[in-house]
Amino acid sequence: MRDWFERNRSLLVIGLGTLAALVVAVALSTGPRTAADHDPENPGSRGARALAQVLADEGVEVEIVRSAAALEEQPLGPGTTVVVSSPDNLGRSTADRLLDVAGASTTVVVGAAPGAVEALGVDATTTSGPLDGPQPGACTDTGLGDLSELSIAVDSTASYATTAGCFPGDSGWALASAGDGLVLLGAAGIVENDQVLRADNAAVALRLLGQHPRVVWYVPSLDDLVGDDGVSIRSLLPAWLVPAVWLLGLVVLSVIWWRGRRLGALAVEPLPVTVRSLETTDARGRLYRSASARGHAADVLRRTARDDLSTHLRLPTTATGELVRDVALRLDRPVGEIDALIGDRANPPATDDELIRLATALAELDREVRRT
Repeated sequence: MRDWFERNRSLLVIGLGTLAALVVAVALSTGPRTAADHDPENPGSRGARALAQVLADEGVEVEIVRSAAALEEQPLGPGTTVVVSSPDNLGRSTADRLLDVAGASTTVVVGAAPGAVEALGVDATTTSGPLDGPQPGACTDTGLGDLSELSIAVDSTASYATTAGCFPGDSGWALASAGDGLVLLGAAGIVENDQVLRADNAAVALRLLGQHPRVVWYVPSLDDLVGDDGVSIRSLLPAWLVPAVWLLGLVVLSVIWWRGRRLGALAVEPLPVTVRSLETTDARGRLYRSASARGHAADVLRRTARDDLSTHLRLPTTATGELVRDVALRLDRPVGEIDALIGDRANPPATDDELIRLATALAELDREVRRT
């Protein structure tokens, strides 16, 4: 046994070191983590863990709940701020439960999209876009805290067209007061780990979320949704799509009406239409000439001549070699000369004059055979 330990001492040292490293890593872990945006336990760039820890260090009691049932078990009141992140997970039912439970508490919804705003029952238009430079507070609602002297700087923000709020933009407030203690925070970047130190973001976030001694941070769960919370396809489409479809339909109908009047009424003509053979032949000849299709025209002439000669001599129309030999024998002419005229592998004419001479020679050949 001692010899075995001596031989494998290095492997034992490496194994014990790895085990110790794993134990230390597990011991230093600080509870559950998540990758959701603005989550108080997310240490990533878009998480809000830094803000939650600073609130706790400042003496604010921070309680994290991740279901509607857990939120209903929390004692809420005027001394509590309810912070809602991941509001896109809210449905009609969970939004109603949130508002009923929050009661007199201040409810701050972080980064509410149009669907979440509608679920919360707020009648306000929502627009999103980049924020150029620091945005001053300019508050019109003192209930949001003393934020008028502060400014925020984030990459992008959502603006809500409500009657009061802070940090005004061209289309609404980045921090909007929606009434009955409900606050919509469109500038969600002020709570993110990588943007909280820009401008006065940290001060605004601490004053907004830390105005009461207790914070209940609610992360909605999709498991709390019921069947009536389903999202319809129409709710996902932009508002301008339906009028645009109607307008496009009217344009199409107008074009149909315009073109119909321009072309006039339909003309009724009995079918089939009788066309004389001479007209057909003349039309095909003009087409062949315009396309310089002398080879195709020569093939048509030779094929017609072979069909006529085969019928006259009572030979199969497919026996080209026998037809060439029979015609040469009847006219006492060389087989090669006859094959150059009606053979299926004869050379095509190179010019229009050669095509005319071929047609003349074929007509003369037909007359000679019929005379014999």
